[in-house]
Amino acid sequence: MISMDSISSLIDTSKNTAAANQANSLQNSLNSISSDTSEDELMQVCKDFESYFVEEVLKEIKESLMDDDEGDSSTSTMTDYYMDNVIEQVADQVVDEVGTSFTQQLYEQMKRNYNIE
Repeated sequence: MISMDSISSLIDTSKNTAAANQANSLQNSLNSISSDTSEDELMQVCKDFESYFVEEVLKEIKESLMDDDEGDSSTSTMTDYYMDNVIEQVADQVVDEVGTSFTQQLYEQMKRNYNIE
């Protein structure tokens, strides 16, 4: 029989691996920018960065608002796992709907820095 603690541990490991993979993927995208990068590729990297940034801010807000003392730890871990997925989707939507100003500024700066035309 699988205990809830085992499932909770598995979810924690999966969540940490996913977060590390996401950060590594973003870092690789940023490192791959050069003067040969297309404008569309650069814009996508800028959007990905902004989305990641918004996601991290939303996670910090969630942590500061939620009371960790309620419920058992396995339920809390599963809730956190699903909330992280929801936060990722909300961050992408926020960037797509209202993030154009920051994304555009970042894009223009990086375009100048890497002499992308």
